[in-house]
Order: sequence, then structure tokens, then C-alpha cells
Amino acid sequence: MSPVTWSGAMNGSPEVFDVVVIGGGIVGCAVARELTGFELTVGLIEARSDIGDVTSKANTAILHTGFDATPGSLESQLVRRGYELLSAYAPTAGIPIERTGALLVAWTDEELTTLPKLADKARQNGYEHAVLVDAQEVYRREPRLGPGALGGLAIPDESIICSWTSALAYVTEAVGRGLHLLLDQRVTGLEVNDSVTKIQTTRGAVHARWVINAAGHGADVIDRHLGYDRFTVVPRKGELIVFDKLARELVNSIVLPVPSSLGKGVLVSPTIYGNVMLGPTSENIIDRSDTSTTPAGLEFLFEKGVRIMPTLLTEEITATYAGLRASTEHDDFVIDLDGQRRYILLGGIRSTGLTASMALAEHVVELMNNAGEMLAPRSGLPPVPRMPSIGQATERPFQDAPRIDLDAEYGRIVCFCERVSRGEIRDALESVVPPTDLDGLRRRTRALMGRCQGFYCAAEVEALLDKGASGRGGHPEETS
Repeated sequence: MSPVTWSGAMNGSPEVFDVVVIGGGIVGCAVARELTGFELTVGLIEARSDIGDVTSKANTAILHTGFDATPGSLESQLVRRGYELLSAYAPTAGIPIERTGALLVAWTDEELTTLPKLADKARQNGYEHAVLVDAQEVYRREPRLGPGALGGLAIPDESIICSWTSALAYVTEAVGRGLHLLLDQRVTGLEVNDSVTKIQTTRGAVHARWVINAAGHGADVIDRHLGYDRFTVVPRKGELIVFDKLARELVNSIVLPVPSSLGKGVLVSPTIYGNVMLGPTSENIIDRSDTSTTPAGLEFLFEKGVRIMPTLLTEEITATYAGLRASTEHDDFVIDLDGQRRYILLGGIRSTGLTASMALAEHVVELMNNAGEMLAPRSGLPPVPRMPSIGQATERPFQDAPRIDLDAEYGRIVCFCERVSRGEIRDALESVVPPTDLDGLRRRTRALMGRCQGFYCAAEVEALLDKGASGRGGHPEETS
């Protein structure tokens, strides 16, 4: 299987796709993977030069049980189903996942009286394992919490996961099934004809019988191209602080606040890479590309962190970042089928989109079947590809002596903070969906992610990236 294009060139694409998915985030990639399991020609259009390059790369990366979703909502249904699907898929695909559990901590009498209501809410959502605990048990579970905790609600099945590897696994499997990945193409208009929709992009027109709108922050814009005016995406910025790996022993589980009308609040969580994360903030903004951190946002997080876990604030900070969630004026996912125009909208997919991704993809198939598009499963599907190991809890290539004996490149470390080898970088550059820049290479290997943030290794990593691009002839044509 050859690597797909960087440039989004459309050579070899069918004249008319059966389905085109707009948006290469975690949801769009999951939908593409699901649809390529049927006898369909499928294209995935992404405005950026890599998949998973917006919301999917900057979030809390928690696999949610859905215990706190609104009972009876579509989001609740899809998060619960998505948790089951992704929990089963991750080990097969090599997606790092750790079931750390979560602990909601009440710091006030009002929050303490809310905990039983949250436990009941969890039961309404089909989650039966929530357990109320007293203050003594809270501190037994998380001894480094700040003083004053009054009680808690334990959610033993909450997990941490790698959102980057999840999106990459979906799209890699989809390409192996025949997906045409059209990168670096922004959709500028849609025109529905009798049996085909013309999708105008910055690289020319793409034609499809069905269009799936999974465009995230641009989903309302795509929707308006078809004459709808039913929701508006308001980017919700969440700033986060990442602490050094030496802080990891301070936190045993995901420490959650008791949610309020202002949102879910600030959490402290381990990451799949061995760090500890504090955040996020929650601020509605106008600019859909503003992922900057701010002095005010970081000061707010420090104020919250001092109360939650004061010892954490004495640890070194590795990085700060901000992500944007595609919030809307609606409390639920905004999902709709226009069967006459063969169009499905997946809008307003907020922070639970990672967890719900595979269930959303299942739901798309159900909607298409309901519209009379009886999908035939594709026979002879290739096995699920296994992603490179980048989680801290699993064996990494530099620890695998037999592997190094077979290929010494896995023992030649380039990024010493994260122990990333030349072999891993080579593999990423030769992979089915290779990175196009340093940020993409970081997401695939962890290079540049460590405490020095690339100060020592950036030049060598960039040289390897340039060499890899040169070896591919710059911008290869699309193959699958």
C-alpha cells in the first residue's frame, strides 16, 4: 500500500464518488473508515495538509463513559455506544489507552449535594458503576489533593487515550480499503443536481452522489452552502497546561470538578504520554483559528490548580496549548439527514466527538440505509493496521532489544526527551498517511514533544523530514 498524497492531487479519483466526506478530523476519519467497509467509492476532503489538524489534535483526550451526558439525548446514546466501540478497537489498532478512572471532587456543600444527582444521572445514561465516596476515600485515592475536599463520585471506567493515533488509525485503515484522501482542499461551494452534488474546492470540482458534512468548525458554513440556517458554530477556546513527566506520580486518575451551568470546569489528568494536564479554560471567541494561549487564561488555570492540587504547581511546565471546540446554540449534537439531496450533517460535535466518533460513523450508515441507500458490505477487507506505539504505558521501540537487533535504527535516538528513534521517524515518513510538517511528525512519533520542546533535536528532525519528502519526490500523486 503506497503512501497517499500530500498535495491532494486528484489523479486516479473516480469521476463521481459514491460518497464524499467533508472534514478530516476525528469524526470525518471515522466516517470514512466505516463507509469504506461497504461497496462504495469514498473521498475525504480536508482543507488542511494533514488529518486531525484542528480540534482533534488539541483536546483533553479522554475516553468518556457518558455518565454526565443529558439523558435521552442523541449525544448520550452515541457517546455510550462510541465508548464501547473505541474501547474494543483501540487494542487491535495499537491506539494507546489507559483506564485510569475518574474522580469528581466536591469542594463546597452545594457541590456535595450535587453528587448523588450526578450518580442518578449516570444510571439514567446506562452507566451503573458510579460510586459515591466520602472525603476520607477521596484522599485515599488522590492523597495530593489540596485541603478541603468534602466528598467525591468515582467513575472507574473513564480512560485516557491518544486522539492523534485514533484519527490516524481510522484514516490509515480507510486508505487500505480504497479511500481517496484529498488533502489541502477547502470547500468553497456545493451545487446539488438531480443525482450528483458538485463540490467546488480550491483545487477544482469534486462530484459525489452523497455528501457527509463533518467539517467541525466549518460545518455551519458548509450547511449554508445548501441553503440551511439552523445553527452557528461559536468556537470555544480551552487553554491547557502540560506538566513534566516528573509530575505523573502526583495523579492517580482523572480529577474532575463538579460541573456547573458554566461548564465542566477545570480538571487535572494524566496523559497517555506520561505527563499531567491542567485545564481547560472555557471562552467563546469569534476567530475560528485562534489557538493562542493568554496570560489571563493561564493565570485562571493556576488559580484553579492551587486549590485542586497545589503540589502540581511546583512542577516544571513542558508546554501550554489551546484547542477549539465547535460549540453551537444547541445542547445536543446537530445531526440531520436530507434524503432528497443525499446530504448528512454532523454538526455541533463538541469535546465528546472523540469518544462518539465510531458511533457517529455507524449512525451515518443507518441514516443512509433509512434513506434507501442499501449498503453492501465489502468482502475481503484487509486486516486492521497497527499504529506505532507512542503511549508511555506500552513498550516503545527504544526498549525493544530484539527489534533493535533486527534494525539498528530503532536504537538511534534523535529526540532524547521522548526517546524517539530514527527508525520511528523513518517509519512515519514512509507510512500510508505521512506527515507534511514538523507538527504532523510530532503527532505521529512524539518527537519535539518533550521538556526541551525541540531545542536540541529540531534541526535533525527537520532534516529527516526534508529528506523524507525529497525521497518521495516532493508531492507524490494519490494512490491507495
